[in-house]
Amino acid sequence: MSIFSLHTMLGYLFSRLFLDAALMTLWISLVSLGIGMLLGLVAAIGQEAPWRPVRAVVLLYLWLFRGTPVLLQLVFAFNVLPVFGLVLPAYACAVLALGLNEGAYMTEIMRSGIRAVGPGQRMAARALGFEDRQIMLWVVLPQALRIVIPPIGNQFNGMLKLSALVSVIGVKELLLTADQTASMNFRYLETLTVAGLYYLCMTTGLMVIQHFIEEACQRRRGRAPRTGWKLFSPADLGLVR
Repeated sequence: MSIFSLHTMLGYLFSRLFLDAALMTLWISLVSLGIGMLLGLVAAIGQEAPWRPVRAVVLLYLWLFRGTPVLLQLVFAFNVLPVFGLVLPAYACAVLALGLNEGAYMTEIMRSGIRAVGPGQRMAARALGFEDRQIMLWVVLPQALRIVIPPIGNQFNGMLKLSALVSVIGVKELLLTADQTASMNFRYLETLTVAGLYYLCMTTGLMVIQHFIEEACQRRRGRAPRTGWKLFSPADLGLVR
């Protein structure tokens, strides 16, 4: 048996088995990132809230999910939740655990974006009659989200590679599929090469998309008035007459 077979590798590369596994990996990563972004945004706003109980709940969440390994969280969701009567499919447990873990790290990214918006814009919005909720929604968040695009892209890259851990609870993602396929014929070099190529394609595609988003934001900022806050004027938003 030869060390490497190009024909075998190409057969795996274009097979439905590996394509489905790659799509499962991408789906788990995208949904987990979406959950993480939503949780991170809510938690970041909660950290800025004036109520101490809200800040305490956010701090507890961050302490718990940043202080324990994501592998433990995956195994906990799959093996412990059924004890309490909550039985979920393996892929749902994967998305739940990864999303909660991602949210804990996304919180700091979102908070840094929110705090990067200068206090002068908040003061200008209050002078124009905006309430705190309107300031956060229409002035702070649109600018903060542009700021956090690069770190969110990095987080997704990490999430895509971290999704390989879900194989421990039986989710047939890309790495588990490659390992199981190789165990039948011992062609580890070909199967792992194919898995690596799929990972490279997905991460490269993400970097290209991130680049276009950043370029679009820069062009939009370049067309915006130099006064900055005028872009979010009350008249444009229809909030005041």
